[in-house]
Amino acid sequence: MPSRASIWAERIRLDLQPTEGRLSASLRITLASLITLILLMVWQVPFASVALFFIFIIGRDNPSISLRSGIMSLITLMLAVATELTLVAITDNDPAARVLGVIVVSFIAGTFVASTTLPTLGSMWGFIFCTLIALWERRAPANPLVKTSLWILAATGIAVGSSVAIEYIFAARNPAQQLIAERRNRYRALARMFSLYAEGADAKRIGDAVMSVSRLAVAGQSGMQRLYNTVVDRNLDVGDLPIGTRVRITMLAQLMDVASAFGLQYATVDDPVTRERCAQIAKECEALLDDRVPQHEGYRTPGFGETETLLDRVEGNLHIIASMPHDFSSARDKNLVALPSAKVPLFIPGAFHNKQTWYFGLKISLCATLCYLFYWGVDWPGISTSVTTVLIAGLSSTGALKQRFLFRFAGALIGGLILGLGSAIFLFPYMDSITSLVVLVGCIAFASAWIAGGRQFGYVGWQIAFSFYLVAFEDFQPPTELAPPRDRLIGILVALIVMWFVFDQMWPVRTVTIMRRAFASILQEESRLFQMELEALPHERLIQQTDVLRDHIGKTMASIRSMNDAVEYDFGVDRERHMREAQSILGAALTAVSLLWNELSELRRGDKEFIHNPEMIRMRQGMQHDLDAFAASVEQKAKLQDPAFPFMAACEGPCADLIADPHHGEYTQHTIDRFRELQTAVLYLETQE
Repeated sequence: MPSRASIWAERIRLDLQPTEGRLSASLRITLASLITLILLMVWQVPFASVALFFIFIIGRDNPSISLRSGIMSLITLMLAVATELTLVAITDNDPAARVLGVIVVSFIAGTFVASTTLPTLGSMWGFIFCTLIALWERRAPANPLVKTSLWILAATGIAVGSSVAIEYIFAARNPAQQLIAERRNRYRALARMFSLYAEGADAKRIGDAVMSVSRLAVAGQSGMQRLYNTVVDRNLDVGDLPIGTRVRITMLAQLMDVASAFGLQYATVDDPVTRERCAQIAKECEALLDDRVPQHEGYRTPGFGETETLLDRVEGNLHIIASMPHDFSSARDKNLVALPSAKVPLFIPGAFHNKQTWYFGLKISLCATLCYLFYWGVDWPGISTSVTTVLIAGLSSTGALKQRFLFRFAGALIGGLILGLGSAIFLFPYMDSITSLVVLVGCIAFASAWIAGGRQFGYVGWQIAFSFYLVAFEDFQPPTELAPPRDRLIGILVALIVMWFVFDQMWPVRTVTIMRRAFASILQEESRLFQMELEALPHERLIQQTDVLRDHIGKTMASIRSMNDAVEYDFGVDRERHMREAQSILGAALTAVSLLWNELSELRRGDKEFIHNPEMIRMRQGMQHDLDAFAASVEQKAKLQDPAFPFMAACEGPCADLIADPHHGEYTQHTIDRFRELQTAVLYLETQE
């Protein structure tokens, strides 16, 4: 039995393994950092720490995303500077007004983070405002302070320009083909591994195949999602990508995880029944590899039942993938493959009606205000980094908070204490040229970018860069005192303690609870879809609204899977039960998404009979009612009140006729099957409460 330390060491080792595009992205970040540093040093532009960290924030999925992200970042910075100067001018730099400014701005920033599809902008706005408002606590003339505030625009503008230029020179040119290759690499690795199990191959051959699957599993979904975002943002030709590519990426990443777990558990397989099942799985993966429709009859749905084995989960995830609409023809609706970003709204539908949005804003505001009052009350301006750390590092759920707290703390120790303070003590006194500084920053930037490219510990890389830049860079002279870097490090630690107190002790929310809410929101969105169909909206308007809906559901599904990875950090007596419950929620959400896409693919055909058929209307009424009941049961952890589900009752007679219909029979059968699976999933979740 391996020790816990060895398990974590192996996880870290796997997370640092090279993956597709990781080296290229790390080198681009490093090069942009060095160009920015040289320009800042030559032109003597202050706020080097902010500018260098901005290079990590700017999106680099593709050149156009980098350009758009950079422009929006600069606009956000201008708004932050304008907010700061306006507040100071109107209130004549009143200390009470500064406190109120921090309270209000951090609340708005937190709310913006929780309610928009571009959360980084809200965090950035609050971060820059709190950085600049601290300048006005100095006893200095107004003109130098105003100029200093404007210098931050120049510093970040240099960082944005460097990043965008590097992306346009070195970024990938055909992301759709890369994404297709990534998908096929995964199905090819799965097919090979399970074929070897089916053949009864020796442990060495199987071990090599398992390692290939494990490396791809460790990469997770983020790389494929970035390629997908590139296709979406640039509205590129989708090539041979299938319908529902975003959610398929999440489904495939989950399949890789459970397949890797199965491979690491079994060196060989001797049982004939298990070998036969492995042969069938390999056959299914080969079909998906060649863009053929897999045969999944008899497969069970995932995540339901404590006796479920890893092989059951592999089959269950394959079943969900096979349940998605399969249309690989050139005539398929390309908008169902990848929705152009121009059709995605800035604000998440219904976000401002969700009380959790406002709660998150209040939490962030409380943390930032407590940090501000603390360092202002003890007259210790050197730890003002505590406020900015809150705006950069805020997160909503307790499990994710504990995960991020550990990662932030590790990043602060490595980046701030070991690298930042260590450089100030042992390196900076002996560095007399820009060359040595460029070498040091280049090494730190590359290491941070490489770590940030990992699936499990990527956040540590961000925090290493953030803490190092914040501690090591104050001005353009080598530091002659240890107090400033020490104070900035203490400020980071103060922020971590305050956030732990507010999020974990004062206002705790477990990760599995957030997952339930996210799953409930998917069920509510599906209910909205059926409601819109019942209202018989004009087809063009109906499609426009469903585009927004499916984009939100796709992103929510990806978020649920990420939160599933964070549940293990929810330490406590119920940790194991919560991990099982999270796995069940993930399986149920994937089932719900396959039901959604079955409906969307039929809806896009524009068949009026599909909308106005009386028997179809009865089906939708039943499904809408049940989905609302499912959502309430999942979110409120309540027992379903109506055991006689209207949808099933409505299907007893009419659905038999619809199944026999040559136009809608296949759709009806798929809908009934997916809905029954979803019902089973929700009923099983009740037993997990």
